[in-house]
Amino acid sequence: MVDQPKVPPSGGSGETPARPAPAEGSTAAPSPKAGAAPGKPVAPKPALAPEPWSSPLLDELQKGFPGALSNATVFRNLPSITLAKEALLGVCEFLKSEEGGGYTLLTDETAVDYPKREKRFEIIYHLYSFARNDRLRLKVLVGEDEKVPSVVGLWPTANWLEREIYDMFGVQYEGHPDLKRILLPDGWTGHPLRKDYDILKQDVAWVQANLGIKSGQ
Repeated sequence: MVDQPKVPPSGGSGETPARPAPAEGSTAAPSPKAGAAPGKPVAPKPALAPEPWSSPLLDELQKGFPGALSNATVFRNLPSITLAKEALLGVCEFLKSEEGGGYTLLTDETAVDYPKREKRFEIIYHLYSFARNDRLRLKVLVGEDEKVPSVVGLWPTANWLEREIYDMFGVQYEGHPDLKRILLPDGWTGHPLRKDYDILKQDVAWVQANLGIKSGQ
């Protein structure tokens, strides 16, 4: 009986089997060599930034309210204008009119607290025009002890929005028909969305007096 040659099992010889040669015309990329330097990282794209905004509407506003507008920019197709507080009602009344674009809907009014600024609070208005299918953002900068003209007379939805800003930030509105807290109890001390209001802070005296328990914070 003729002995057959023994074939070592796969991996048993300790030798790496040779790779088959690529077929003629193959476009397969060669394997990277051990120790080869990695490719250069792709640089991240620069962040988008607001750009200067110009439009016939802005021209009309600058003619009608000289010196009252600043920082007119556009970001992601949303124009934004900063107004002097004294011009707020006049500008809003014009914008709501047909001549001013028909911004008949106040979609939101909110605030941001920048405690290190001289004008601490930034009051922000988002307007929408059905006629133009267009949005516009207005900003008014006010100090801690300044009052802001209420726009409830122009957009009734501002009633609840301005109450929330008063409740959370302590901003006072001049001409508001019923300025009082809307989320927290009337006797609560402090305004939770101010940057100097600690996230764990509670009105311990109110909790004790009204709930009869000691605050857990």
